[in-house]
Amino acid sequence: MTQTEALNILKLGVNVFLTGAAGSGKTYVLNQYIEYLRLKKISVGITASTGIAATHMGGVTIHSWSGMGIHDSLTTKDLADMYKKQYLRKHYIRAKVLIIDEISMLHAHQLDMIDQICRYFKKNDLPFGGMQLVMCGDFFQLPPVTKFQKIKDQASLFEQAKTDFVTESHIWNEMNLYICYLDEQHRQDDASFLRVLNDIRASDVNETTVEYLTDRLNKSVEGYSKPTKLFTHNTDVDTLNAEHLERLSCEKHEYFMVGRGNITLNQTLKKSCLAPERLILKVGAQVMFVKNNYDQGYVNGTLGEVIHFDKDDHPVVRTFDGAEIVVGQASWEIKEDNVELAAISQIPLRLAWAITVHKSQGMSLDAAEIDLSRSFVPGQGYVALSRVRSLKGLSLLGMNQMALTVNEQVAELDQDFKKSSDEGVIYLSNLGKNKTEEMQESFLQHLLSE
Repeated sequence: MTQTEALNILKLGVNVFLTGAAGSGKTYVLNQYIEYLRLKKISVGITASTGIAATHMGGVTIHSWSGMGIHDSLTTKDLADMYKKQYLRKHYIRAKVLIIDEISMLHAHQLDMIDQICRYFKKNDLPFGGMQLVMCGDFFQLPPVTKFQKIKDQASLFEQAKTDFVTESHIWNEMNLYICYLDEQHRQDDASFLRVLNDIRASDVNETTVEYLTDRLNKSVEGYSKPTKLFTHNTDVDTLNAEHLERLSCEKHEYFMVGRGNITLNQTLKKSCLAPERLILKVGAQVMFVKNNYDQGYVNGTLGEVIHFDKDDHPVVRTFDGAEIVVGQASWEIKEDNVELAAISQIPLRLAWAITVHKSQGMSLDAAEIDLSRSFVPGQGYVALSRVRSLKGLSLLGMNQMALTVNEQVAELDQDFKKSSDEGVIYLSNLGKNKTEEMQESFLQHLLSE
């Protein structure tokens, strides 16, 4: 399905699961739909299962927005107590569409809880209280993090993940869900690399797949003397970045994050933002942009090096494709009906000699040095590899068999999603342009009349 076809289905007002491989443009389509709704003066709840994903869209976590917080279940008293909170009542009453990004990291019981809360607040027994639900994500990415039991071994981790995806929720099959599977590729344009990623994703790894990857073992990346290293743990990342920065003898320049608006939401933004609250830079520092700004010539994941600071103390970064960018302050906002509730400002950079695989989600990396020799769960290799744009941008330090596997349940689900998406394309084609536009306008009028 193309991005245009997916956007047209979203505009019909049906419940949607928007999915596709890494780099297929899922967040782009979401942002297009959000902008469309805002222009039509339709209130939309913009959320994600993680704070990092939420900040990419100017939203908050679904845990915060819904009011469920850290609850694992809800009693009638819990719901009544939540209903007493004016800010919750306000945005439930106003919201007509609910968006949840990175749905793969949400537990099945949590989606059922969100449905339960929506029905209670909206006084409507339709799924999610009658709101259009738009879920977005890729189940090949990071799975839900369990806290129900201490995971002692690999087998128990697989079993926990197997039973906890939102596809196992009670509401999943009750909401007449349309699947929009994006099959275009906007991150990787390397045919060989695309084949590698698709082979891993389809559980169809063969000799050719392995050959393409082993050819990048301990290979340097042309034009990148220090490609970003991907680690699984924050401590490794922080230690390496601090060591590299300390080795630079130049004067340090410090930048502090500034916040405004609602204090609680402000703290949420700070915790979720990839830009640090205190950013220390020096000439020679390897950095990564952590926000999209197409006009300025960078995206989330663009790599470069600080070459000097201008008269206003703005860092000047030379990207690895040769562009020189004066980096000013950027803002991350939380809005409701185009009204700013909270915002933070900071230089949109972070040190990038190393980052975690987790924080790399959503990024398009020009180059990366990845060690997959200690991969311990299915899908971990795919998540790391799919951050990079091409094979020539990859330096592979090691690889084990686990790195080339994916969760079997996810692979089966993916085939079902593709089939359902193909049926959606046929449905849209049979509707025709005039009928599609008529139904889209009818949905808008319905929302505006509520």
